[in-house]
Amino acid sequence: MGPRRVIDAGAMLLVFAAGTLGGAMNALAGGGTFATLPALIAIGLPANIANATSNVALLPGAAASAHGYRDELAPLGGVDWRVLAAITFVAGLAGSILLVLTPTRAFDLIIPWLLLIALIAMLGGKRAADWLAARVTIGPRSLLAVQALLGVYGGYFGGGVGLMMTALYGLLAGIGVRAMFAPRTMMLAVANSAAALVFVATGMVRWPAALPMIAGAILGGWGGALIGRALPPLLVRWWTLAVTGATTAVFFARAYG
Repeated sequence: MGPRRVIDAGAMLLVFAAGTLGGAMNALAGGGTFATLPALIAIGLPANIANATSNVALLPGAAASAHGYRDELAPLGGVDWRVLAAITFVAGLAGSILLVLTPTRAFDLIIPWLLLIALIAMLGGKRAADWLAARVTIGPRSLLAVQALLGVYGGYFGGGVGLMMTALYGLLAGIGVRAMFAPRTMMLAVANSAAALVFVATGMVRWPAALPMIAGAILGGWGGALIGRALPPLLVRWWTLAVTGATTAVFFARAYG
C-alpha cells in the first residue's frame, strides 16, 4: 500500500475482520495487536506505519474499557493511580516519538523481538510473578520505574503490554487479577492515547485502513465481552498464546528469513 491513501474492498474487509478479532482478543485476554498488525502489513503498510495505525484503531476500545472501570480505580501498591497515569502518559509520548524516529527497516528487525518478549510474558504470567515475589522485596519506587518502562514500551509498540502489566502488578503491588482490571485498563488507555497524539500529529496513521479497523474493533470488543462470559478461561488463554506464537514466528521469518 505504501503511500497510497485508499484501499480496495478486499483490503477493507480484511482490516475490518482483523479489527473485530483484535477487539475481541483485547476484551477476553489482551493481545489484540497480534491480530491487527499482521493484517495491516499484509495490505502493504510498512511495519512502523502499521503499528501506529493499529494503535489508533484499538484506542476506542481501550478507552471504553477504562471508562467502564473508572469507579474501581484506587491506589496501586501505595501509589496514587493518577501519578501512575501521569508517568504512563509522559513515557507513552517518549515511546511513540522513538517509533517515529525509528527507520522502517530497523523496526522490521526489532519487531519480532518485541513480539517474542510479549509471548514470554504471556507464557510466564502469574507463575513468573510468584517466583520473583518469593525472592525479591519491591516497593513503590520500583513500581514507578517499571510503570515508566511499560509506558515507553506501550507507546513504542504495545503488543502484550496489558499481559505484562498483569504479571508485574501482581509482583509489585501484590494484588489479584480482578483487582488490577481497573488500573491496567486505565494505564493501557493512557499509553495508547499519548501514542495516538504523536502518531496522528506526525501523519503516521493511514485512515483508510484505520477507520474500518476501528469499526471492527468496537464490534469485536462488544462481542468478545459476551463470548468471554461463556468460554472457559483456559481456552481463551491457549487461543491467545496460539495467535501470538504464530504471529511471532511469521515476523521472525519475514525479518530474518
